[in-house]
Amino acid sequence: MTHDGGAKDGGEPETPVVLVVDDDPLLRDALRRLLGSVGLRVETYPSAAAFLQVEMPTGPTCLVLDIRMPGQSGLELQAELVKEDIHLPIVFITGHGDVATAAKALKAGAVDFLPKPFREQDLLDAVTSALDRARQHRDAERRLSDLRTSFEALTPRERQIMRYVADGFMNKEIAVELGLAQMTVKIHRGNMMRKMGAGSLVELVRMADDLGLSAAQRGT
Repeated sequence: MTHDGGAKDGGEPETPVVLVVDDDPLLRDALRRLLGSVGLRVETYPSAAAFLQVEMPTGPTCLVLDIRMPGQSGLELQAELVKEDIHLPIVFITGHGDVATAAKALKAGAVDFLPKPFREQDLLDAVTSALDRARQHRDAERRLSDLRTSFEALTPRERQIMRYVADGFMNKEIAVELGLAQMTVKIHRGNMMRKMGAGSLVELVRMADDLGLSAAQRGT
């Protein structure tokens, strides 16, 4: 199973997709109709095993997952997705729910936990929240990818200076540390800020945090 979570090459995001995994064929059909009625693309699977055989859709995607199924349970599937680092917001549905199971599912990152029978609007609201979370995760991944690309485009010296600046060093302090003229540091710093698209020191520090830059890496 792979998970992209992006958009089509044309730049337009794809239609949000809801993946439904439940061993009850009547419920799968009912959920397909309900979610399709609000313009969502729906794909259904009778088991976790069947679900794991397919390639994940691109674009915003969430999973509506039954807790108790033959074979792998919903909680076991959730644990496998977490282990594989697949970020897929999950709405659990179950006819056999209890507080302990709900707490375990939510602690592992589930968006909601709905006991059967549930109100249609409750499910739609939960799916909306899950798709919002999927979009937020996708946007964060894109931003981090763009940051990494910008950082890799810096010269070795600019990367070095970025680390010092993010750690709070002034130009004159960086000059002493690196044995450079203060004006040289100023020029490198200006080029670095421009290439990174940082409008302020605060913004640059956030970028450095997102990139996981540390003082121990200054020499690289």
